[in-house]
Amino acid sequence: MPGKSKLWYLENFNLFEGLSQEKMMELDKKLSMSNVDKNEIIYFADEPSNSIFLLKEGNVKLARVSDDGKEAITAILKPGEIFGELAITGGSSRDDTAIALDKAVICTISKENFENLLIENPKFNLRITKLIGMKLQRVARNLENLTFKDSSTRVIEFLTGYAEEYGKKIGDEIFIKTTLTHQDIANLTATSRQTVTTVMNNLKDKKIIEFSRNKIIIKNPEKLRTIK
Repeated sequence: MPGKSKLWYLENFNLFEGLSQEKMMELDKKLSMSNVDKNEIIYFADEPSNSIFLLKEGNVKLARVSDDGKEAITAILKPGEIFGELAITGGSSRDDTAIALDKAVICTISKENFENLLIENPKFNLRITKLIGMKLQRVARNLENLTFKDSSTRVIEFLTGYAEEYGKKIGDEIFIKTTLTHQDIANLTATSRQTVTTVMNNLKDKKIIEFSRNKIIIKNPEKLRTIK
């Protein structure tokens, strides 16, 4: 990572916007930075919850695994996001497992140092409070989708939201570079891989999307948003 120090990453991390240079330098000393390989486990469920992570490069998935080995993905994280922050809410162990979807750069800060940062910086504290609130709203929406919407609708709504969050608009189309497999999407939407493949092939036949192993192109975003 030549030329990119911890401080460089912190200065480009939106959550820390507004912190003084002095505070940033102090925070820099309390962080460790590491490279993570694709498919590497960052932490397991039930491990002690004693640190918080800042994702600087790459993508990370958070997942829970049932007793019979089925995986449910609870979130896909992109650069600029924070995870493991529920450590500050009192939980002593992790609820999920964090896995790198591709090569990633991660900064780690201890729970104690993060809590001190919250105490010393009310504006930062408010940002984190809002962030946790937004994540809880996302969980509530996902639960609502699982309860009231059929599997095809869940896949279509996932594609719509994924395009809005990760896509890059090129002309009238939206291009998404992705590492997600059909099984990953199935795990995110509580459906089967076969259902995901069927829905996506139907959308492709209707010329609404195109996809390959590492990309999805939304050719008709408006139609995707309104399809029943």
